Amino acid sequence: MSSSKPLSAPPKMSSLSSRGVNSTSSMSPTRASGSLPSNKNPAVPTPTRQPYSSPSYETFAPRTAAQRERMGRVAALTAGPWSSANNEEQKDSSSDFDEPITLTSAMCPPKSSTYNTSSSSNDPTISSVTDQKINNTLQHTINATQNLSTLIKHTASLRLALRASINIANDVSERHSDLLRHSGELSAAAERLQHEEQVLTRRAEEIGKPLKHYDAVDRIGPLVGVLFKEGGRVVVRGIAKLHVDNDEEFVRVLEEIDEAVEFFGEDGGGAEVFGRPGSGGSSSNNRRGGRERTASQQPFQATASGSAEYYRRACALQDAALELLRVGVADRISQTSSQIQDALKLPKVPIAADKLEASLVYTRFHGISRRSNALINIARKRVETLGSGSLAASSYEDFLTLCRNTYCGARETLLTTTIRSHMDILKERHGLVGMTRLASVFLIRLCTVETALYLDFFGDPDKRRQTTKKVKGATSDGDDEKEAEENEGGDDASAFKRLGSSSSHQPGTAIASQILSEDATYRDAEFQSMLGSLCSALHRTIRRGLVSVLDLDVLCQVVSVLREERSAANSTSTTLAAARAVSGVIQDAQERLIFCANTSLHKEVVRFKPTSADLNYPGKLLGEKPKAAIIIEGEEGAGGATKKAEKEEAEINDAVAAQLRVYESWFPPMRSVLRILSKIFRVVEPRVFEDIALSAVQACTKSLKDGSSHILRASGQIHADLFLVKHLLILREQLSPFDIQLRSVERQLDFSEAGKAVSRFLANRNRRLFSMSTENALVTLLREGVSVQESSVDSKRDLEDCLRSACNDFIEHTTSSLLGPISRFVDQCKNASSDGSTDILRKESFMNGIVVKGMFGNAYDNLESELGNVSTQMKLYLENSSTQSILLKPVVRKITRALEEARRFIDEVPNDENDWDTELRDEVLKSASAFETRVKAATSTKQDSN
Repeated sequence: MSSSKPLSAPPKMSSLSSRGVNSTSSMSPTRASGSLPSNKNPAVPTPTRQPYSSPSYETFAPRTAAQRERMGRVAALTAGPWSSANNEEQKDSSSDFDEPITLTSAMCPPKSSTYNTSSSSNDPTISSVTDQKINNTLQHTINATQNLSTLIKHTASLRLALRASINIANDVSERHSDLLRHSGELSAAAERLQHEEQVLTRRAEEIGKPLKHYDAVDRIGPLVGVLFKEGGRVVVRGIAKLHVDNDEEFVRVLEEIDEAVEFFGEDGGGAEVFGRPGSGGSSSNNRRGGRERTASQQPFQATASGSAEYYRRACALQDAALELLRVGVADRISQTSSQIQDALKLPKVPIAADKLEASLVYTRFHGISRRSNALINIARKRVETLGSGSLAASSYEDFLTLCRNTYCGARETLLTTTIRSHMDILKERHGLVGMTRLASVFLIRLCTVETALYLDFFGDPDKRRQTTKKVKGATSDGDDEKEAEENEGGDDASAFKRLGSSSSHQPGTAIASQILSEDATYRDAEFQSMLGSLCSALHRTIRRGLVSVLDLDVLCQVVSVLREERSAANSTSTTLAAARAVSGVIQDAQERLIFCANTSLHKEVVRFKPTSADLNYPGKLLGEKPKAAIIIEGEEGAGGATKKAEKEEAEINDAVAAQLRVYESWFPPMRSVLRILSKIFRVVEPRVFEDIALSAVQACTKSLKDGSSHILRASGQIHADLFLVKHLLILREQLSPFDIQLRSVERQLDFSEAGKAVSRFLANRNRRLFSMSTENALVTLLREGVSVQESSVDSKRDLEDCLRSACNDFIEHTTSSLLGPISRFVDQCKNASSDGSTDILRKESFMNGIVVKGMFGNAYDNLESELGNVSTQMKLYLENSSTQSILLKPVVRKITRALEEARRFIDEVPNDENDWDTELRDEVLKSASAFETRVKAATSTKQDSN
């Protein structure tokens, strides 16, 4: 057998062979699958080795080498450790037994089985050795068996202990589950108790809350000077023990009163019986009156519940508390205003503008602003705390509205007379334009100062403290500039240095921007309405001056100045009232400007009746040069006259003077149109300007056509044509910078079908007059009898058409004047050959060769004078040489075409007919060529000179 590890005591077996499985089948899975635990129980005795002798199995059934090798491998796999005691015994007893004996090897025959059976039985020495080995093996087997028994018992005890542990664990788990269940029940019970505690606490508070409010109403009455006698039937007002200057106590009392009003009004139903506080009317006085009737003037109702009665008493207490605030703010403002009026004799004697800010109008109000702001701040905080929709907050809102109205009314009374008087003085001293600028600056400064004062009364003090240093720094920066301007300005200018000077824009803007960054209380509607009323003095004064102004230049200056001041006023929100007032004045000035412009256009263009001087063309174009020559020639004698002539000559040569002369040479209607449009272009709205320009251009074009007709009768065709071309070109050129379309849609009512519609209406006896549908007879009558006719008007297109027509007329008339009889000859030839036959043309008298030759000779002789006249007149009327060239090119083309047609007609007449022969024909054709060459040479020379 192969060697294996020796058994140890107590042994630990990793696995058993197939032979030992049955003996250990009752062992636990732990023992069967793993190694056995060591025997550490001291009560279990360690078995001792007993000598045992038995025959070897090998003797009876010897194994082969293969079987022994396989059994050795099995023994090696199933061998367990040896105990220390067995190892010592094995060392003592079997010194000659080298290999360790395992359970498997003990159950197998010894190695001596490989010997011959006969020899082993015969040899006693070998037999004794074999018996010794067998005894040792058996002894080891017995020891191993005892160890196994001990392990089995120990394993059984462990299994019992494990099962007991499992039972204990199950019991602990059950107890844990019970504990969790009991804990959940206890938690739910605790939550239920806590909820019940909260409910009971809330109920206790609800039960105690009415008592608290009842006690507060009964306790606070004497503090605010209110006593309820005869069970509340009589409300008596007296002197209050509470002072509004004691902020903490007064605010605490207000909080208790407000809580009582809220409780008795909402929860107790008092608001349903006596109404909501402050619901008496829309104005502040009506709202206050409604609240007082609800609180103190309502009669006692015996059938009302206790909550309703205490609601009435709480409202009376609130009235009394707010009365203390009203006396401290509104009455103080009214009293201060009356004292200022008595001291300054307002409104009979206005205050000078330069003394306004230092007068009692501002100093006294600044003196009462701190206390008033503290009281108003109490009411505002109460509104913020209660919310705008609560019962108690409505009374505070009414109080704040009353204070704002009282303040604004007092300020308006103090300042209105002074502002109006100041506007009138400015108008008398500086005129309408100067007054407009100074008054606008004055109002901008006034709005800034009034806004600062209003915020002193009604602003948030916390936010105001943050901007105090910034405002002081901004105002101190402008003091040096103000003092420098006061030293330069004189009496009139000094009136505006403190209030309304032009330099006050910057400090005023700085103050306003700093105020805006923190507090926006100035946006209150009452205050803005008051500022608008004060600024209306500007509208009142300027409007009275605008009614009598007819000069467009003055009106344009007024509008321009007002626009600049409106931009300055719109730069900050504190001066929006001044900006709105200036905007209203701008609208009035624009209306007046539009009216005056339309009146001037109607008078100078539409109803224009030209005089002989207005139609003196080309006399107006030639009038300047002879006049200058006469002045120079008439004053050559003396030295002073020579200097004067030189001065006038220099003035004539001046570009501005030359432009003015050109301007004066224009036709008066066109001059008026361009002058008016250039003035109002930047001071009226674009749509309004385009509408005015549309009608003005139409009227100007018609006037130019009428003037051309008059000039035709007086001066001739070329002057009429060049007059119209010149002025239409100028009109188109001057209108281009305006960048307007000059288009509109005109709508007119057409009543042409009204008679038939009325007849059908009267003939229909089943008409429905009161039907609310499209079949109503009246609606049908209007729809069928009246129609809207729309027509598109394009003055720019009409102007272009008129200019094109004038140029074509000039080209036609110039061509006819240069050709002279040749033009008539060509027309006669065309008429004679209109049927396509030349037989009639040959026999006509105008086609006689001698007549045609004389005609060409006369035309050529008159050509020089006609060319010179055309060139002179074009230079006179048209200063631009390119325009002259553009007009002459079509003339040359028409002349060339007419001469070609004349040559064609001449070539159609044969020789020896109607006095024609070859020599005469050559002369006529040479004359035609010379005529054409001369015209082209004259026009080319003109172009080269240009």
